[in-house]
Amino acid sequence: MRKQKRFKTLKPVLCAGLFTLFTMTMPMTALADTVYVNASKLNYRSQPLTASGKVLGTLSRGTEVSRVKNNGEWSEIQVGGSKTTVYVASRYLTASKPQAGNGSTSTAAGGTAAVSADGTVSVPDSLKAYVDKAWQVGMNSGWKYADFSAINSGHAVYYHNGTANRKNKVIAVNAGHGTSGGASVKTYCHPDKTAKVTSGTTSAGATKAVAVSGGMTFADGTAESTVTLRMAQIFRDKLLAAGYDVLMIRDGKDVQLDNVARTVMANNTADCHIALHWDSTKKDKGAFYMSVPNNAAYRAMEPVKSHWESHNKLGGALVSGLKQNGVKIFSSGSWRWI
Repeated sequence: MRKQKRFKTLKPVLCAGLFTLFTMTMPMTALADTVYVNASKLNYRSQPLTASGKVLGTLSRGTEVSRVKNNGEWSEIQVGGSKTTVYVASRYLTASKPQAGNGSTSTAAGGTAAVSADGTVSVPDSLKAYVDKAWQVGMNSGWKYADFSAINSGHAVYYHNGTANRKNKVIAVNAGHGTSGGASVKTYCHPDKTAKVTSGTTSAGATKAVAVSGGMTFADGTAESTVTLRMAQIFRDKLLAAGYDVLMIRDGKDVQLDNVARTVMANNTADCHIALHWDSTKKDKGAFYMSVPNNAAYRAMEPVKSHWESHNKLGGALVSGLKQNGVKIFSSGSWRWI
């Protein structure tokens, strides 16, 4: 069943039922640079897609390639002086030649790997075509509703778009779950501390629920938090390629920010908050967003009152976009359960 997400009525939540987020590809940005493979074996493909892009071969760590285009998630490259271009995952390319035995430049457990004492974050090579700087964002105790949070010592990462087509809009991308100890702590279900008016993982009438649940587990044993993080990284890259700034609420395996802290942070630093989750189901249910329950008392409660209409409007727009790009949609595209 879907896990309880308190306060998420403030900003839209996009849930998933075994689907690939945004299957369309973003425009490639033209480049002309030399990069190196930073993976033990890197597949190169005929198309920038894992599903339909045929694997043409592999490249070993340290192989020098010429990159001609990059859309954040995928790079178009030329290998060995050939004029024919192929596609590889951008995250496995680096500007400097890696030493033998080095691992990839992915984020370390717990957050972004390289953080300076002043909070600035080193920009991954795969994002340098779009990002000119990045830094950590922590919880501000002065923000409204911040005191409702129980776990708030962690940091999000802000990726500032440095391209000419920067939209000056910030999208908070929230990879669901991934807070160790979150299931053993509870926070209020409603900002006015009243009893919950709808049923769900936490029953109606309860005043508190777990701060961050552990999430579901896929049939192959993969944790939901692992999948939502990878989804968030892909989403981040596509948003950056499109000109948006991105606030990555969880930029690694674990972040010590509960659901309240994540929402409060997004409400104060971003124009839009999208949380990514998977539903616990044995079949491909399809994509949907969590709409605000049609309950007069709930919709009259602040801050729900000031945001529920825009929440549902954005959720509907997200689902509409997914549908137009071939993603299966669950029922009408929304689920009123909070």
